[in-house]
Amino acid sequence: MAASPSALLELGFAEEVPAWRLRSALFPSKVGGRPAWLGEAGLPGPAALCCPRCGRPPAFLLQLYAPLPARADAFHRCLFLFCCRDPSCCAGLRVFRNQLPRKNDFYSYEPPSEEPPTDTGQSVCLQLKSGTHLCRVCGCSAPKKCSRCHRAHYCSKEHQTLDWRWHKQTCTQAGELDNLIPDHNFLFPEYEIVIETEDEIPPEIPEEEDDVETMGSMGESLEEELECMAKHESREDKIFQKFKTQIALEPEQILRYGRGVAPIWISGENVPQEEDIPNCPCGAKRTFEFQVMPHLLNLLKADSLGRSIDWGVLAVYTCEDSCTLGTGYAEEFVWKQDVTDTA
Repeated sequence: MAASPSALLELGFAEEVPAWRLRSALFPSKVGGRPAWLGEAGLPGPAALCCPRCGRPPAFLLQLYAPLPARADAFHRCLFLFCCRDPSCCAGLRVFRNQLPRKNDFYSYEPPSEEPPTDTGQSVCLQLKSGTHLCRVCGCSAPKKCSRCHRAHYCSKEHQTLDWRWHKQTCTQAGELDNLIPDHNFLFPEYEIVIETEDEIPPEIPEEEDDVETMGSMGESLEEELECMAKHESREDKIFQKFKTQIALEPEQILRYGRGVAPIWISGENVPQEEDIPNCPCGAKRTFEFQVMPHLLNLLKADSLGRSIDWGVLAVYTCEDSCTLGTGYAEEFVWKQDVTDTA
């Protein structure tokens, strides 16, 4: 994996904004809420999105608008990251990439207006212009529907059950369903991701000799074991201190973007080697594109929702060629490094 240590990165910060700013037509980068899908055709279905560990439907974590200016077929390009809310999975992860040319079936050729639309209310989009229905709970593709009214759509039986408390009040009523969806206590809080350039590189932490005191009264094998442990702990401390130094100038960063550069790790344990990153199905290697930082956990209020998730670093790797997908979504690869690996 190619690395460019001197390259400047882009940092992402969470900012509260009006809901209309996070709609698909404005090509947002955002955290939480429902996905603002880019291409309206070929959305990943429930089987593709489900947690790879427990099989439950995931929650939308964030999306990053990351076009490739030199590529006509990736004039619009977005990455979507999902994670499992079940505590036992501790953030089972999925990431998808979608890209479109400037001239496409869904958006104007001209840049979108930055002015507020006439409808700035809280109604939720439950059906895309392409005809695709979206789940009332999570906003993902919804092939299932209520067997009574046939108007409420869901991605899964779990989410239909979660919504029934509210839907049963309107299920048998005539007319269209209200698009004002209740809070199901499932989605993460919603923020815009504001991107800024990292304009300063923190100084490198100098390497120091490991100072291990000789213990002459102990057996030689025990002494060697203790020395090995001390060196390991010293190395872990240095890696963690380097991580803290690199983010010290902007401690509230929730994301670091740099396609083809090297991620920064919070620990020396569980760092992927090149062979750990699977190639894209097209045959191209995957390259690092961005990482999600632990500060985001402070904003998700996961504990207050009764569900616990955790990570040290989430590193996203995408197809080096950003292969052409038509209008579909391609799954990419996430590597999760836990904070507990530093122990």
